[in-house]
Amino acid sequence: MKKPPSKTDLRARLARQTAAFLSSGGTVTELSRGESAYDKTDVPPAAPLFEARPANHATRTPLTEVIAALEARRAAKRSKTKVVHRKTPKRRKQVVYDDFGEPLRVTWVEE
Repeated sequence: MKKPPSKTDLRARLARQTAAFLSSGGTVTELSRGESAYDKTDVPPAAPLFEARPANHATRTPLTEVIAALEARRAAKRSKTKVVHRKTPKRRKQVVYDDFGEPLRVTWVEE
């Protein structure tokens, strides 16, 4: 697995690139604090939503047949009938009372 560069590596790389730019004749314009790099009369450029495709970028191939085959397989898996499991009847105790509300006996009742 490739190790990602550390912050120290990134700083060193940026310093090398800056030194190479300045040594090749590049200049850096310094701005005072709070000053914008854009002219106030100009409209700032819009941020691109998508990057422009390079000239050697391959065109997309339609995959409608592949998607249809995948959907058909998925539908075949879904269409299986579900097995209905019948619940076993639960048993519970029920108290039988007489006419005066006194408990007579306890019986088991299946629900």
